[in-house]
Amino acid sequence: MIVNRDNFLLGLAGLRLSVKKIAYSIICCACLYVSVTLLSCKDEQRNSAAKVRIVQSDNGYAILRNGKVFEIKGASGTSNFQTLHEAGGNCLRVWDTLHLRQILDSAYANDIAVIAGLPIQNSDQTELYNDPIKTLRQLSKFQSVIDRHKNHPALLMWCLGNELDFPYKPSYNSFYAAFNAITKMIRRIDPDHPITTTVMNFNKKYITNIQLRCDIDVVSFNIFSNLGLLRKDLSEFSWFWNGPYMLLEWGTDGPWPGCQSTAWGAFIEYPSKKKADIILHRYRQHMPLEDPRLIGNFIFFWGSKQETTHTWFSIFDEHGRKSEPVAIMQYIWKRTLPDEHYPQIRYMLLNHKGAGDNILLNPGQTMLPELVMHDKDSVMSVNWEIFKEDWYKENGQNNTRKLIPLDTKFETDGKLTTLFKSPMEEGPYRIFAKIYDYNGNFATCNTPFYVMSDR
Repeated sequence: MIVNRDNFLLGLAGLRLSVKKIAYSIICCACLYVSVTLLSCKDEQRNSAAKVRIVQSDNGYAILRNGKVFEIKGASGTSNFQTLHEAGGNCLRVWDTLHLRQILDSAYANDIAVIAGLPIQNSDQTELYNDPIKTLRQLSKFQSVIDRHKNHPALLMWCLGNELDFPYKPSYNSFYAAFNAITKMIRRIDPDHPITTTVMNFNKKYITNIQLRCDIDVVSFNIFSNLGLLRKDLSEFSWFWNGPYMLLEWGTDGPWPGCQSTAWGAFIEYPSKKKADIILHRYRQHMPLEDPRLIGNFIFFWGSKQETTHTWFSIFDEHGRKSEPVAIMQYIWKRTLPDEHYPQIRYMLLNHKGAGDNILLNPGQTMLPELVMHDKDSVMSVNWEIFKEDWYKENGQNNTRKLIPLDTKFETDGKLTTLFKSPMEEGPYRIFAKIYDYNGNFATCNTPFYVMSDR
């Protein structure tokens, strides 16, 4: 048979092209299969609960998460997950059950574990706990929360209540029954996540009742100025209770009894620089890191919140910009300080007087506030605001919404000084200064004053 050379070469080229097409199709199918498999695995992982246990060994207590030791580097707050991860943190304690799915998803995306709070009513709410229908309604509400989120891989454990009271008296039996009904429900439908509860400071009576009357895995404390007493308290009570514990809130002192205040009862807030110094000092001197019973601690507050002022505990401003405690926590968690700079305020003066000088003003009086800085050359801008003192309470609880600043005209004399006229209405106020540097970081301070009227 005689084969035309040109036809042969043309056929050979076509064969090669067909082989390439087949190979390309095989590669595309393989890539598609791998992609689908990876996405399927990721979705499966997202819907797979992390199995968490608290275990005891010769070295003390530890958290096991999916079989591996999980060392908590924690913060209590609501947001700023990426910054938490970048600073070296790995766990966030939250109280928002309404947006819990969104919080868990954001935490998972940033490799953050979550302790989810369940806001159970305190034991003094006898109207609730003596009513079986209301108690059952509370149980049902929390069961739906557990059911919705128990399989999320970011979930670490549940915290039942915040700063609860655990009294001795038999009249509180209905509270204990309701508390234990919730823990029993959690153990039944979500055995993969431990349970904790939180009390304010170290309280022997409460710890005793928790141990004798409740079923939880770890006791947690919110502790601030009393952190320096914790080692002694733990040692003296170890004959009765020697179990694991966490500190779910610690940091600088809050606007509570014992805090320095003015003659009219306005608590005096430290500048953010001094707060950062207090946080570092308390961690170095008083955090019982050597105690094998301590399985985690959480700085307060990783976010922005109103508590007497909108700056008292807020490590971030409302736009997510950072203050110096972020750098302190990075040093604690990673043992390295960030390269970026933070502005540092020493104090504020108002007509040459400090916050502790009980500043009394006349209505419409011209005032000269000035800031004294450690590093004034780094200041990019200063935002001055005046607020009424936040004394509003509802059902005995402090206001949690940021107040609206007064419409005040500031005549800027320089970055660190300004002029304003005091309000015409009698009452307590605060002047706030928020300083931003060229990195976008901020520092805050405020000074309380009182306007007195002759009318």
